[in-house]
Amino acid sequence: MNIARLAARLAVGATAAAVATTAAAVPAQAGAKQPGTRSLAAVLTADKSGFDRNSRDFDVLTKAVLTVLQAKPDSPVKVLTDGTVALTAFVPNDYAFRELVRDITAAKKLPGEKAAFDAVAGLGVDTVEDVLLYHVVPGATIDRKAALKADGADLTTALGATVEVDVKRCWYGREVRLVDADTSDRNAKVVRYDINKGNKQIAHAVDRVLRPIDLP
Repeated sequence: MNIARLAARLAVGATAAAVATTAAAVPAQAGAKQPGTRSLAAVLTADKSGFDRNSRDFDVLTKAVLTVLQAKPDSPVKVLTDGTVALTAFVPNDYAFRELVRDITAAKKLPGEKAAFDAVAGLGVDTVEDVLLYHVVPGATIDRKAALKADGADLTTALGATVEVDVKRCWYGREVRLVDADTSDRNAKVVRYDINKGNKQIAHAVDRVLRPIDLP
């Protein structure tokens, strides 16, 4: 498999026309604390370190989001900047992007973060946009507690495709994985929960980049 093939396959089908702006309104209980409106974009861009050697943060993802919005200001990806819109994002860390690039380029070693971003950007802005939207579940704030109870659930992403939740028992309790459409790749595992907890927009870090198609 290679980058050109990945770009061609991911480009099939148009990006979802729009992202749902709100979930169905639920009357708030008197005195109940309301979720905050800090956006995930604000959380991501708060890290000013740029490309570094920390594979657990989100430098590649942040640069990818900013690149899409610079090229396409009205992209549905913009929902990540609006903290009033409830959503859950499964955000690939830098290690996840480095693994993706090593896989699709058949490289023997993991690339650095900048090289990983350059390879991902080389797929084209529309493909990057689709991949980002495939990691966003609009309309619901799914925290760790809810995710662990969601075994077998199909989550509808902002791309329009669904992702299945797979909860498994492990030595430390239970873990959440997302079933990748690419059956040749290991499913993404949640490695950090509840980023931006207490707000309408919440995220969970994953160790693989989800792909909305199946590569040979």
